Amino acid sequence: MKIAQKFSHLNGEEYLIVHHNDLYKEIKQVITNIEADKFRTKISKEKRKIGNSLLSPIALNEAFNIEFNKKKWAENRYNYYITLNRELMEKSVLMSAKEQKEFFIANGEKEPIYSYNQTDFVKDKIAVEIQFGKYAFVAFDLFVKHMLFYSGGVINLGIEILPTKKMQAQMSSGIAYYEREVYNIMRQGRNSPPVPLLILGIEP
Repeated sequence: MKIAQKFSHLNGEEYLIVHHNDLYKEIKQVITNIEADKFRTKISKEKRKIGNSLLSPIALNEAFNIEFNKKKWAENRYNYYITLNRELMEKSVLMSAKEQKEFFIANGEKEPIYSYNQTDFVKDKIAVEIQFGKYAFVAFDLFVKHMLFYSGGVINLGIEILPTKKMQAQMSSGIAYYEREVYNIMRQGRNSPPVPLLILGIEP
């Protein structure tokens, strides 16, 4: 596969090139190593595509998992406690989950709510999400997950890998695609979300 398009938000790509160009090369190599035609294993039942061999999101995800794991990228989980008190939240963002719980209880939160988020691959504070799911999953990645990891000091950059419209046309209906998601970010303004991002549009 190849990178057909890319979008750098808040100097995301520039940061990667200057500080982690070796990791950028690894990501490009992983994408190049995926032979998309091997994963046309889903037989469509949709009216307009019935009988067509489509690219399988599940099989593609597994292929990316294998390639990233070979290069020692690992899943990362960020644990935290929830409070609706903005002042307590802002003071606790960089604390560990254990410290957050103790801090909230000491400040009147009787039963802090535990939660967590996890991201597909993290290495040297760079996070990569492979997204072949529905539109809502991408919005969650960009505006919640990467933001949470960034504000919590877990990562310095979030990378989202998406199919281009050309590739999405070879998949089931409803799959998110690069052009639409970049447009959505651009509509939010130059500084939203407030986290450096690199969005890569890939295709066979």
